[in-house]
Amino acid sequence: MQMALESAREAYKAGDIPIGAVVVVGDSIVAQTCNEKEQQQDATAHAELIALRQAARNLQRWRLNDATLYCTLEPCAMCAGAMVNARLGRLVYGARDSKAGAAGSILDVVRFPGLNHHIQVVAGVLEGDCACLLNEFFKDLRRDGRAGRRRSTRNRVGG
Repeated sequence: MQMALESAREAYKAGDIPIGAVVVVGDSIVAQTCNEKEQQQDATAHAELIALRQAARNLQRWRLNDATLYCTLEPCAMCAGAMVNARLGRLVYGARDSKAGAAGSILDVVRFPGLNHHIQVVAGVLEGDCACLLNEFFKDLRRDGRAGRRRSTRNRVGG
């Protein structure tokens, strides 16, 4: 999770919502990235999706049943759905997302009984550090007067 936090700090410096993601298989990091929505001007450029793509490319396979994805914020429905489709083995996340969380807070896409794959979930790892970074970012946005363009993601952290 520390590596995911490092990636989240990189996103913060780049002006993006500070969310980091790392994919590990065994003892090896096969992907590490952060949110790039602002950089790419792409609503789907979430850290988790980019990490899943990198992991699949690096492993040369799309099935990630032996992989663990660490991310600093509980995934949204889009990312959770991608994790199910990638057959991810385990998800470990930091801060809960009380507005859009899809791994237990609002929805539970990753363990939905009607789907063909379920993901083991570990929640709240370094939750305080992850939430603090996100809260600091949004506080800075409000102070700098840039919060309007990100109104839909404001104050998402906590639960």
